[in-house]
Amino acid sequence: MTEGRQLRSAYEEIGPEKIEELVNAFYPKVYEDPTISELFVGDINEIMHKQQMFLTQFLGGPPLYSEEFGPPMMKRRHLRFKITPERAKAWLRCMWEAFEEVGLAEQPAGKFFYERLTQVAAIMVNTEE
Repeated sequence: MTEGRQLRSAYEEIGPEKIEELVNAFYPKVYEDPTISELFVGDINEIMHKQQMFLTQFLGGPPLYSEEFGPPMMKRRHLRFKITPERAKAWLRCMWEAFEEVGLAEQPAGKFFYERLTQVAAIMVNTEE
């Protein structure tokens, strides 16, 4: 590493505008997907706002989600939903399509981000097919 050079977080590499763009591209896809659309109940704007805050924090940005809602504890917060392996794959497919749409799919920070989301999706599974 070059002296004086600091590593940037994924949040700094991707930036808040791109996170917002990703969330805006992602949610129409999940609401249209017959495998997972029923999991997304409530006000889409509220859901998108929470996701944007979570992803900001998830990538190393300000802890917006925790400041407003407490620790993320995503698995616990999603226990009321039946998340099967098929639904986790559908969620990831929609996310990958959004990554491609906003130009994150080919960026190193984007690849890192998506890989972390694949780990989260696997952890969220709480129901067999």
